[in-house]
Amino acid sequence: MAASFLSVLLSGSALLSAVQAQDFGGGARDETAFQYVQPLDTVILSEYGSSPPVYPSPNITGVGGWEGALEKAKAFVAQLTTEEKADMVTGQAGPCVGNIVAIPRLGFSGLCLQDGPLGIRVADYASVFSAGVSAGATWDKDIIYQRGLAMGREFKAKGSHVALGPVAGPLGRSAYAGRNWEGFSSDPYLSGVAMELTINGHQDAGVQACAKHWIGNEQEIQRNPVYDTKVKTTKLSNAVSSNIDDRTIHELYMWPFANAAKAKVASFMCSYQRLNGSYGCQNSKSQNGLLKTELGFQGYVVSDWGATHTGVAAIEAGLDMNMPGGLGPYGTLFQKPSFFGGNITLAVNNGTLSRIDDMIIRIMTPYFHLGQDQAFPTVDPSSADLNVFSPRSNWTREFNLTGERSRDVRGDHGALIRKHGAAGSVLLKNKDGALPLKAPRNIAVFGNDASDPTQSSVLNQDVYEYGTLAAGGGSGTGQFSYLITPLRALQDRAAQDGGLVHYWLNNTLIAKADVSSLLIPRAVPDVCIVMLKTWAQEAEDRAHLSVDFNGNGVVEAVAAACNNTVVVTHSSGVNTLPWSDHPNVTAILAAHYPGQESGHSLVDVLYGDVNPSGHLPYTIALNGTDYNAPPTTAINTTGFDDWQSNFDEKLEIDYRYFDAKNISVRYEFGFGLSYTTFQISDLQSSPIESNITSFPEQLPIEPGGNPALWVHIYNVSVSVSNTGEVAGAAVPQLYVGLPSSAPAGTPIRQLRGFEKVHLEKGESQTVGFELMRRDLSYWDIISQQWVIPEGQFTIWVGFSSRDLKVHQSFTVVGGY
Repeated sequence: MAASFLSVLLSGSALLSAVQAQDFGGGARDETAFQYVQPLDTVILSEYGSSPPVYPSPNITGVGGWEGALEKAKAFVAQLTTEEKADMVTGQAGPCVGNIVAIPRLGFSGLCLQDGPLGIRVADYASVFSAGVSAGATWDKDIIYQRGLAMGREFKAKGSHVALGPVAGPLGRSAYAGRNWEGFSSDPYLSGVAMELTINGHQDAGVQACAKHWIGNEQEIQRNPVYDTKVKTTKLSNAVSSNIDDRTIHELYMWPFANAAKAKVASFMCSYQRLNGSYGCQNSKSQNGLLKTELGFQGYVVSDWGATHTGVAAIEAGLDMNMPGGLGPYGTLFQKPSFFGGNITLAVNNGTLSRIDDMIIRIMTPYFHLGQDQAFPTVDPSSADLNVFSPRSNWTREFNLTGERSRDVRGDHGALIRKHGAAGSVLLKNKDGALPLKAPRNIAVFGNDASDPTQSSVLNQDVYEYGTLAAGGGSGTGQFSYLITPLRALQDRAAQDGGLVHYWLNNTLIAKADVSSLLIPRAVPDVCIVMLKTWAQEAEDRAHLSVDFNGNGVVEAVAAACNNTVVVTHSSGVNTLPWSDHPNVTAILAAHYPGQESGHSLVDVLYGDVNPSGHLPYTIALNGTDYNAPPTTAINTTGFDDWQSNFDEKLEIDYRYFDAKNISVRYEFGFGLSYTTFQISDLQSSPIESNITSFPEQLPIEPGGNPALWVHIYNVSVSVSNTGEVAGAAVPQLYVGLPSSAPAGTPIRQLRGFEKVHLEKGESQTVGFELMRRDLSYWDIISQQWVIPEGQFTIWVGFSSRDLKVHQSFTVVGGY
C-alpha cells in the first residue's frame, strides 16, 4: 500500500469520530476533507496539499517528571473563573513582547515572554550572544550548553519567564532562507543536539524555553497571508504551503524537534506558513498527532505572533496560547481582533470549547516545574519603555512594574561570548601558514565590515552599509550595550606589537580603485585584511549567496595588489566565495555572527591566542545555482492558494544532495582547518545488544516519543591524535550509511555523532560514540514506525562529510 505523511491509520471508530468532529462551533477547520477507500480503516490522501485530521487534542499527563507540577497546575486551574481562563490563553499588550496578565488573588504575577534566540531583544544592560549558526559551527557541546545557561540566567534576571528560542525551523532546506542564522545547522542531527543542550541550559537557569518554529517554516517569502488593506480581516491570498511527505518530515524536519521534546521543553511555537494546505497553528495532524501524541510533548503550543487565523478550530487542533492577542500597532497583520480573548468565554459558555482547562494546565505545569512561582524576579520596568512593539498607550490592562530599573544582568558573560565567537569561526583556507599572524607591524584593513556602525547598534535595524555585522535582523536579533569592532580590536592588538593599522572602509571605492596606489605612500603591508559581511533578517529571504556591498570586487582589488590577503566574513551562512582559489588570498575565516565581542573573538583567532576549531554546519557550493531547494518565489497568478512549496527534494538537502548527485563543492559540510594537524585511527565498533530487532519495543510514550528509540544499541570508538606542533581541538564526526534494504531515497551517509576533543601537541585520546536506535533507523511510512533495516551498515569517521579517515561495516539481521 502506498502511503505518505498524508496517510493516517485509524480504526473504524476513530475514523467515525474524526468525521463527526468536522462539524462544531467556533470556526471552520482548515483541513482538506479526506476520501474513503477500502478497507474502511485506512485513509489515503493525495501526496501534497492536504493534511489529515487528528482529534481530539491529547490531554497532558505529566509523564517524564512533571507529575508533581501537573497536580499544582490542576489545583490552580480549578480556582479560575471563565474570564480568567480566557486571560490565561490570550496575549495582551504589555511590557514584554508577549504578556499573560496577572491574577493577583491567586498570587499569579503573569507571564513575560521575550525574544529571542541570541539574547533578550527588548532589554537594556543585557548581552548579545553569538547567533545560532555560530553556536552550531563550534560543534562543541559544552559551549552550546553554557551559552544556553548564560542566556537563561539573563532572561530570568530581567523577569522573563519564557525565552522565545531556540530555533530548529528553519532547518536550512534552502541556503537562501532569511532566518537560517537563527538556527544551528542544516543537518537535523547537529541541530537536534544543539536544541537539546540549549533547552537544558535555559531551563536549568529556571527559564522556560520555546522551541520554534514548528514546523516546515523554511522560507520567509509569503510566510503570511496577504490581507485587503481596507478590510483587514479579509485574506486576498493564503500563505505559502510547505508540502512535505511523511518520511521527510520525520527524518529531517521533526528530528531536531524530537530532541527538544525529549529535553522537556516548556513550549513549542507553531509557525506562520501552511503545512500541506493547513495553517501551522491550526494543523491538527502536526500539533495533535505528531507533536502531542507521537513525540509525547507535555507543554503548551503558542502561536507565532499573528499566526492565529481562527479560534476554536485552532484550539481543537492543538493550539494552547494565542500571541500577541490581536493588539497593535504591529502593522496590518496584527491589527485584526483577537480570535481568543472574549471569544474564549463565549465558546466555553456555549459548549463549543471543552479543552480550555487542558490548555491552561499545559501552560502552568512547566511554570510550576521550574519553580517560577517561587520568588521569580519582576519584569524590569525599563522593558516597558524599550518595547516599541507594544507601547504603553496600547495597554488595556494594568501591569505592576516593580523592582530595580535597568538592572545589569550581563555578569561576566562578555568573556564567554568572546570565547564562543572564536570557537564558532571556521578557518576555510590557510595557505603556507599565513595564519596565525606573527606580530605584523604594518596592517592594512579594508571593507565596510571593519568599523563601528554609523547608525549605532540599534534594535532590529535594517541592513546598513557601514559598520561591522555581529547579528542579523528581526525577532532573533539583540540590542547591543556595546560592540567590539574588528578595527578597534586590531588596532589595540597591533599597538601591543608597536605596529600600525591603516584602513579603507568604503567597499564601492575600494572595488573601483587601484589598491596599490593606496598602499604606495605607506610601507608595504605585512598583511591585508578584508572584512566582508552578509545581512539576513526575518520577513525576507536572501536574494543571492554572495557577500554584500560588492565585497567580491573588494577582494579582487585588494588581492591584485597585496600578496598576503586575509579575508574575514561576518555572515548569516552560506557565501559562495568565488575568489577562494586566488593565489594572493592566503586565508579565509568565516566568522558568522559572533555577538558583542566580535572583534576580540576575531583577533584571538587571527593571532593564534585561540586555535580555530570551528567547522561548517552547512555546505558551501561552487555556485548559488548548485543548491537544489531555493525558496518559492514569483508566483504570478492571483489564485487564493497558488503559493505552494513542494519539498520534492525529499531527504536530499545540503550535503545529502551533493553526495547523492556527486557534485563538487567549494567547502563541504563539517569542514574546518586548524593551526595544527590531526589523525584518526583504530576504528572499533560493537553492538550493545546481542539481538537487535528491526522494530523498537512499544513502550509507553514519554517526551521525545517512544523511549526505545533513545536507547544506545551500538558503540563506536576511534583514536584521535594531534600530529602537529601546537595544542588544538579536533572534531571527529561519525557518519552512518544504511543498508541497501532501506527504501529508495535514503542518503548515502548521514551525521550520527560528533565530539570536540582538546589535544596537546603529540597527545592522543580515544573518542567514543554511542549510537541510538533512532540513529540506525529510517521512518517506515507503512508501519508508521522507526525501523532498523536488515543488511550491511557502513560507518565512517572523519573531519568532515568528505574527509573520511576510517570506515567499517557491520551487519544487522533484524527480527520482528
